[in-house]
Amino acid sequence: MRIGFTDSCPPHGRRLIIGPLDGVLVADFSRILAGPYATMLMADLGAEVVKVEGPRGDDTRSWTPPVRDGVSTYYLGINRGKRSIALDLRDPADAELARELAARADVLIENFKPGGLNRYGLDFDTVRAGNPRVVYASISGFGSGAGAHVPGYDLMVQAISGLMSLTGDPDGPPYRAGISVFDVMAGNHAVIGILAALRHRDATGEGQRVEVNLLSSALTGLVNHSSAYAAGDVVPYRMGNAHPSVVPYEPLPTADNDLIVAAANDSQFRKLCEVLGVPELADDPRFVRNADRTENREQLRPLLVERLAARGAVEWFDLLVEAGVPCGPINTIDGGFAMAERFGLDPIVEVGTGDRAIPTTRHPIRLSATPASYRLPPPALDEHGDELRAWLSTDKDTP
Repeated sequence: MRIGFTDSCPPHGRRLIIGPLDGVLVADFSRILAGPYATMLMADLGAEVVKVEGPRGDDTRSWTPPVRDGVSTYYLGINRGKRSIALDLRDPADAELARELAARADVLIENFKPGGLNRYGLDFDTVRAGNPRVVYASISGFGSGAGAHVPGYDLMVQAISGLMSLTGDPDGPPYRAGISVFDVMAGNHAVIGILAALRHRDATGEGQRVEVNLLSSALTGLVNHSSAYAAGDVVPYRMGNAHPSVVPYEPLPTADNDLIVAAANDSQFRKLCEVLGVPELADDPRFVRNADRTENREQLRPLLVERLAARGAVEWFDLLVEAGVPCGPINTIDGGFAMAERFGLDPIVEVGTGDRAIPTTRHPIRLSATPASYRLPPPALDEHGDELRAWLSTDKDTP
């Protein structure tokens, strides 16, 4: 469904396909991170996303520093490609516009406290009654059942899920991850669920509800640690940067900076030893198999560190990768972007034009026939409000 604005529609009524989600209208009632991240990914893939904000705007607009031209870079990083309309759902007229948007949408996504939209007639059952084809996606912290009353913030989920118990030095305190990892993961899971539901709708004509919660995303995202508990009745513990099942798989010091070495199988370990000039270690009974290396990790580590001290991290990176040994220097963010540039990944794209042009991180998925596009810069609060109100006030069947 196209809204009909001139910056996304060609003249003379000719249809321009702008991505695999072209024609999908997303009513975005989410805020902060998980939902906005999901809808940004969908916008990049061609969906028309209408960001519904309260009169004060998305919370992340005020999450500063850092800023670019007075705007929070946090907000800028997850809201490109959208149109903003400010609606006060406590106002009957605004609530009616919100319901009209929901009635026209292919997808509605929200991360209110479970049940929080009921009072406005924007709950799943009410929206579906007037729009049976809608895919209604809800993101919460702990689901819509017994955990519905618990606020859902990523840091809480990092603590509750067990992630923090696994992060940090064994003799130190638990640490949070450096990003809101489960918000991002839940946003990705929401997109997967929405796309699956759209596929089902295309086949049957029937919409459905998609529910994602941060704790479930966290538990599946803990992968091998979750399996250790679920399948092995083992409670993993904090090991710093070491891996419980693979050695070497950790940062090791070099002549200048630490280098991640991830020799995850016996063949890679042998290549590592050859490049380091100690091929005999690969045949040492203590280190022949991964299980041996795991058992004797404290004996192996100083032998590797001694050899790595001969060169710097970047020099070792080039030598080891050439030999087929997974490794990488520990960079700051700028170094990460520089490495992506080195590999030809073009990690930064520009969205918008002129004074509104914003550098932003490239969409992570590359499609050969329908690549991601970056049509609109992150919107100012209610930037498209007048146009959207006019559109929502017309008959939805009007061409």
